[in-house]
Amino acid sequence: MSTIPIDRTLVQQKIGESGLKNVGRASIREIRALINGIEKESGVKFVRMEMGIPGLPASAIGIAAEKKALDEGCASFYPSIEGLPELKSEISRFVKLFLDVEVNPSGCIPCTGSTSGSFVTYLVAGRMHPEKDTTLFLDPGFPVHKQQLAVLGLKQRSLDVYEHRGAKLRDALENILSAGNISTILYSNPNNPTWICFTDEELRIIGELATKYRVVVMEDLAYFTMDFRKDYSIPGQPPYQPTVAKYTDRYVLLISSSKAFSYAGQRIGMIAVSDALFGEESDGLLRYYTRANFGHSLIFGAAYAVSAGVTHSSQYGLTAILKAVNDGSYRFIDDVRVYGERAKVMKAMFLENGFRIVYDTDVNEPIADGFYFTVAYRDLSGEQLIEEFLRYGISAISLSNTGSTRLEGIRACVSLVSPSQMTDLEARLKAFHADHGSV
Repeated sequence: MSTIPIDRTLVQQKIGESGLKNVGRASIREIRALINGIEKESGVKFVRMEMGIPGLPASAIGIAAEKKALDEGCASFYPSIEGLPELKSEISRFVKLFLDVEVNPSGCIPCTGSTSGSFVTYLVAGRMHPEKDTTLFLDPGFPVHKQQLAVLGLKQRSLDVYEHRGAKLRDALENILSAGNISTILYSNPNNPTWICFTDEELRIIGELATKYRVVVMEDLAYFTMDFRKDYSIPGQPPYQPTVAKYTDRYVLLISSSKAFSYAGQRIGMIAVSDALFGEESDGLLRYYTRANFGHSLIFGAAYAVSAGVTHSSQYGLTAILKAVNDGSYRFIDDVRVYGERAKVMKAMFLENGFRIVYDTDVNEPIADGFYFTVAYRDLSGEQLIEEFLRYGISAISLSNTGSTRLEGIRACVSLVSPSQMTDLEARLKAFHADHGSV
């Protein structure tokens, strides 16, 4: 603590060397590079809350299956773009057992991480109808999803749901969808960055309006079953992970293996397309693909062009993980509950030192303790807070990059904050509050 706060001149020097005009507006990777430089020069190990990456060991089941597949020669063959038949079957089982939704294995496709899944879905769902050229984000949301649309040259619109929870969501959505230009709706549930979770009422509203206006819902389930207020972990038994798939047949589920299975390094996720959407025909697709069929265009048009298939051994690894989960022999939720435990402790530290939770409720219920939470301090903007935190060896990202209208907030991720760093975090927050509380 003798070096906290870090000398302001050093921090400003490193910001200048980074070339960043506004640290609070920097991408997660840019902030990471900046912090690495400050750490090296100052000798202060940061409490890292900027990166939303898992902080637990990868599933041993998957690693063992990959080793076996490699020993048996899978590396010498191209993987199937559609995915291994046994993997497609296990994805279908997984969706049925944990969401209580039927999806044919043909519509279950591995992707190189669920962000790749969103990218290829944009390429198809965003091009089905020329007049529907815009994606609606139910924000706050993952900044990379917006970056993908910018790369593709597709339009986007944002609705911060903070003031539109519960029944109020219907009017807000109807007002936007009735214009007729929305092709897709994307949100994460639980939400990155706020950890809010949509209620069944809200999911019903989204589903019903998607059906009414023929919009494709892209439901990002990167944090599958990680709303720890309920136990969604028993295969084939309620309660099930809430999903819009209960209320519309126009959905694409994007499921990650990175957080639930700590399998981030292998870059494999899952796309599950409803049977109705998978078989849908749209002449608009013929502008880009050889067939008007959604499923065919997704696999042999978009996915083939983007990755030409997911790494062969990773498919065997994920197959083994899903089989163990589906059979009930691997309770993955027991491993990741630690994130909720960390969040509870960390949020208490922030609240005790003058901070407040920004996105604090799911309608009338306090948000769960999980992978992320959002905080603000007095009248500092999120961008100001990010830059000021650098002097105290704390990193996070500003909500201004996420589509949030709550510009005073920042997102904190708990995954890389080890138990040994909790004392450091508490001491640094106390020092920050002592320096800023009377300003």
